[in-house]
Amino acid sequence: MSVELCGVSTAYGGVPMLREIDLTVADGEIVCVLGPNGAGKSTLFKTVAGLITPVAGTVTIMDTDVATTGTERIARLGVGFVPEGRRLFPGLTVADNIRLGHEAVRPDGADLPARLTAIGQLFPRVIERLGQAAGTLSGGEQAMVALARALIGEPKFVVMDEPSLGLSPKLIREYFDILRAIHREGRTILLIEQNAEMALSVASRGYVLARGRIVAADHAEALRASSVVRSLYFS
Repeated sequence: MSVELCGVSTAYGGVPMLREIDLTVADGEIVCVLGPNGAGKSTLFKTVAGLITPVAGTVTIMDTDVATTGTERIARLGVGFVPEGRRLFPGLTVADNIRLGHEAVRPDGADLPARLTAIGQLFPRVIERLGQAAGTLSGGEQAMVALARALIGEPKFVVMDEPSLGLSPKLIREYFDILRAIHREGRTILLIEQNAEMALSVASRGYVLARGRIVAADHAEALRASSVVRSLYFS
């Protein structure tokens, strides 16, 4: 199992955020978590990443308890993270931003040139801009750099928070084509996303989050037809 949340609840200053979340992603799956603004999706991402400690329940990634591992060590378990808003360092070059993702897994820098060559197959535009400051890129290019940074360490499991946010419809389609490609390479993906149409087009299963609770969970086609999803997205 790549990730398992059992009875996870979180709070900010005593205010409940996530409530008794049970969620699993098996090796080789693409699983999406859908939800409107304010549903708790980013809180879920931060909890999986170890940035928020649950007040109840457990988060297990790659058979390791996140609470006892520490956020800084999660990448070395074979996990890549793509946070909401890209979270690039705008003053650093594209190459340096990507290098940070590699160093989180391999501090000695071993095999970085080979990994950049492999990344170039997926992101030719990124490789063309390695010497450019990340802050000068377009939103779509920054999204690709953030994904390249997550993939440079060859993770087995990738967790993504709202990757389509701010992208044009054309770039969203391109981005999701890349998700399909990296899944075909054998990676497991947890996709936390507001764009239900695109998320359900790539995921095998999904969960719907509303007001901090899982309100529906099923196979993608069943979720697409469910009254819960239709009322939130397609009404």
